[in-house]
Amino acid sequence: MTLRLQIAQLNLLVGDVAGNAGRVIAAAHQARTAGVDLVVFPELTLTGYPPEDLLLRPEFLARVETALESVRAQAQGITLVLGYPRLIAGGLFNLAGAIRDGVLVAEYAKQALPNYGVFDEKRYFQPGAAAVVFEHRGLRLGLSVCEDIWQDGPTAAAAAAGAQVLINLNASPFHVGKRVEREALVGRRAREHGLTILYANLVGGQDELVFDGGSFVVDRDGQVQARAPQFAEHTLLVELAADGSPVTGGAAPASGEPPPEALIYQALVLGVRDYVRKNGFSGAVLGLSGGVDSALTLAIAVDALGADQVEAVLMPSRYTADMSNEDALEQAQRLGVRTRTIPIAPAFDSFLAMLKDAFGERAPDVTEENIQARCRGVILMALSNKWGRILLTTGNKSEMAVGYATLYGDMAGGFAPIKDCPKLLVYRLARYRNTVDPIIPERVLTRAPSAELRPDQTDQDSLPPYEVLDAILRLYIEEDQGVDAICAQGFDEAVVRRVTRLVDRNEYKRRQAPPGVRISQRAFGRDRRYPITSGF
Repeated sequence: MTLRLQIAQLNLLVGDVAGNAGRVIAAAHQARTAGVDLVVFPELTLTGYPPEDLLLRPEFLARVETALESVRAQAQGITLVLGYPRLIAGGLFNLAGAIRDGVLVAEYAKQALPNYGVFDEKRYFQPGAAAVVFEHRGLRLGLSVCEDIWQDGPTAAAAAAGAQVLINLNASPFHVGKRVEREALVGRRAREHGLTILYANLVGGQDELVFDGGSFVVDRDGQVQARAPQFAEHTLLVELAADGSPVTGGAAPASGEPPPEALIYQALVLGVRDYVRKNGFSGAVLGLSGGVDSALTLAIAVDALGADQVEAVLMPSRYTADMSNEDALEQAQRLGVRTRTIPIAPAFDSFLAMLKDAFGERAPDVTEENIQARCRGVILMALSNKWGRILLTTGNKSEMAVGYATLYGDMAGGFAPIKDCPKLLVYRLARYRNTVDPIIPERVLTRAPSAELRPDQTDQDSLPPYEVLDAILRLYIEEDQGVDAICAQGFDEAVVRRVTRLVDRNEYKRRQAPPGVRISQRAFGRDRRYPITSGF
């Protein structure tokens, strides 16, 4: 006799407790009709992840209790394993509960509470202390939650308590290489303790985070026997034999990792789609300059929302090259996106006239460049307000790192899709997208990047070559290396000191930037939080 399981890899909405409970009930009914015995859901199923300070509101926790009762009442004839928070003896716990025919038959409290990177669970939860194993159709099933699998103790305790199969509920966010890392770790745990392990992961965008799904099952030898797709909802059907081993019924899934550009691009698309839709915007608007950053952002927006939900705005100035307008219009035409052209010269000239006496005889400098960017910011925000479309900013991580961006200008907006993508990665992503469908003109990818805020300007007038800049930024930001260590790798000391000084002094700008998709392990805002005022 085999046990038929489903891993329900769902895209849930943080805070929508009743709606999430409805998703659970619907999935339970569908699974029961299909002859499934047990359905496994992600971590904190009922609240979504991460619920952050909603967990501090008594009303929120009361809604969870109501939703849990609704699930118990309506999900009959099947066993569910789902996640939720609950107050027990005055402490709040991150729980995995097993409900059979409406009865709570087992409840496990997460033992390992992550408190690094994007995680802040010790702010809210108390740690559990004991393994929980329950019997289902002759199989002994252990429960664990996310970080528990990364620490050996909880898995060892479940095995010692007699578990044959370990169910691990997850809300594990994406970064490059994460799927391979997860599968290797879970496979090692399975081999060490002789367990079949079911890894159920959340999917979807939540503010800066993207959860990529990729739920999977490993056998006792640590081999992946079933895997759900990444970046999409999916119900993964699994059959277990009487001893808990997976019944494969065919070849094991391929283990090869797609190119990183493909995974990152999918993460960016999902992050934009969910941020826009979950926050109730009717679509998106963005400034299209003819440069690679806005070109990639437009492609992401169209793939996320559809061409009819995106508007691209050209805002040429006296310094805008004809080729910039030509390339922007060509890309918009290839994508089928509506464009609007609003020159900024009248606004810019008006500001200069208003400020003439205040500026006196001072020579033009970055001030006038910033005024142009702010004229564009005002135009785009006005269109966003008028039409209810979110304004997508187009700045990349390299620019955000060194402050090569204008507050209340090109930084103005509601969401920043590529803010965690360094400039060289932006080029790689744009070329990757063109392998699917050549929608970005080749000239955008080959011409020297420029803000076009003064005559004959290029980015390298103000910054080191991106090959040098991005390498220094990676060492300083993502690897926390100091100036001496970076210089020891062959970089010019003056350049390194200038770049690191720019990173430090522009923290105040990054604090005022919109949220954006996290694709690295050291994204600004979520992972890297430095003081603005500092003597370090």
